[in-house]
Amino acid sequence: MSVALKSWRANEGPKHLITMVWIAANVFLFWKTFMVYFSEAQYYYLHKMLGLGLCISRASASVLNFNCSLVLLPMCRSLLTFLRGSQRVTGRRVRRLLDKSKTFHVACGVTICIFSVVHVSAHLVNMVSFSVRYSEDFPGLNVAQYRGQDPRILIISTVPGVTGVLLVLVLFLMFTASSYCIRVSSYEIFWYTHNLFIVFYVILMVHVAGGALKYQSNVETHPPGCLHNNLSSWTNHKAAGEKGAESSGAPQTVCQEEAHFQPHFPQYILLNCPSVSSFENHPFTLTTCPTGKNQTFGIHLRVLGDWTSRFSQLLLQQSNSSEILPMMQQRRYPTVHVDGPFGSPSEEVFNYEVSLCVAGGIGVTPFACVLQALFDDWRQYKLKRLYFVWVCRDLQSFYWFADLLCGLHERLWRDNRPDYLNVQLYLSNTQGLQSISEERYRFLSSRLRIGRPKWKLIFQEIGRANQLKRVGVFCCGPKGISKALHTLCNSNPHTETAFEYNKESFS
Repeated sequence: MSVALKSWRANEGPKHLITMVWIAANVFLFWKTFMVYFSEAQYYYLHKMLGLGLCISRASASVLNFNCSLVLLPMCRSLLTFLRGSQRVTGRRVRRLLDKSKTFHVACGVTICIFSVVHVSAHLVNMVSFSVRYSEDFPGLNVAQYRGQDPRILIISTVPGVTGVLLVLVLFLMFTASSYCIRVSSYEIFWYTHNLFIVFYVILMVHVAGGALKYQSNVETHPPGCLHNNLSSWTNHKAAGEKGAESSGAPQTVCQEEAHFQPHFPQYILLNCPSVSSFENHPFTLTTCPTGKNQTFGIHLRVLGDWTSRFSQLLLQQSNSSEILPMMQQRRYPTVHVDGPFGSPSEEVFNYEVSLCVAGGIGVTPFACVLQALFDDWRQYKLKRLYFVWVCRDLQSFYWFADLLCGLHERLWRDNRPDYLNVQLYLSNTQGLQSISEERYRFLSSRLRIGRPKWKLIFQEIGRANQLKRVGVFCCGPKGISKALHTLCNSNPHTETAFEYNKESFS
């Protein structure tokens, strides 16, 4: 008996151990995501609208993301060959596990197919719910344009819907072509169809760009289920009944403001200008993000290098005419292709009560989008205090967003929140006396300091003012600044405040 057990453990033990870990990871991801959308306050109203369809669709999406990130690894032959020949992987048992990589690939593929069916089914239910449960009290949650809109229209008129249909079609072709009978009778069909995985992953990255599912961003001032004068009597009666059932006669909370909803929006794009180069795509951070009120976006471009120099020349063409015409001269701008927008770490600035944004030179661009969003409506976010540190080598750089900073400062003063924004500007070039002399930029002039920041003192100051809180630290700048901030976040200079480091990168 002991010999048989020893043999089974040698032959099957490691494989089953990895399988159990993989299954446990899938179950954990499904359960955790399900509970987040089922019970988290920021998804309360969305859950009331969509019900279990929301929880199941998001939970299955987490499992799909996990397995889509794993399914290709077992078939990376160069990686497997490297691991076999590596000095770090010398054990015979480990090398034998690598022989079973194809089995793991098949397991991940089958899991993707199964949970794709679950995910699609749940979203079909969601589309019906969006139509039937159209909310007049919370229009920001709606995907449908009116109550009773045909759910099929919602599928073909939204980015998640169209890309979802394409993903199902590609996955169906790959799955059916992988069957044993096709692989035996016509291996070429299996091989060429399987290469559609490239198309699959491209569409998958675009699939989430629609922002159909939104979360509530002001749960502190609008607790879920609170009573509000502007809501319909039916909604207030339903909320009061639910609250009474839960709290057994406790007084109903009154809303301080209306609920605000927003999707998880991206922050940077890729630009391609065929007139400069047909094959070059350059990333640029959005300094003005599209919102529900404004669908336009903006970027700031620093002229540095051949591509940006040529691109700026095409945009700022000089007129050859020396005459002053009484009408505006017609301009011909170059064709520009935009890919994106894509997500970035600076999205998470709004998801902390306290955030520290550190920019070095042109690294300010990701945070310009944050400042613009706060200027539009700072009340709708969880963020309650923002520390903004900007380090530049020359004084002129601070004028890039001087109007935006001063405008946000003035708005916060009018709204009686002068402590919301803490700005510190550092001029690292200490040669000669320089200052911001314009009267309209007096706010920035009073925040300008000569020299480099003393990061440890800044962290200590923030820690003392925000005890027992989590502070999101966001950096976009030179490696020296990034390394210093990362070290301070890990060393925890103020023991009662947790600093969570996030790095923004242009690469």
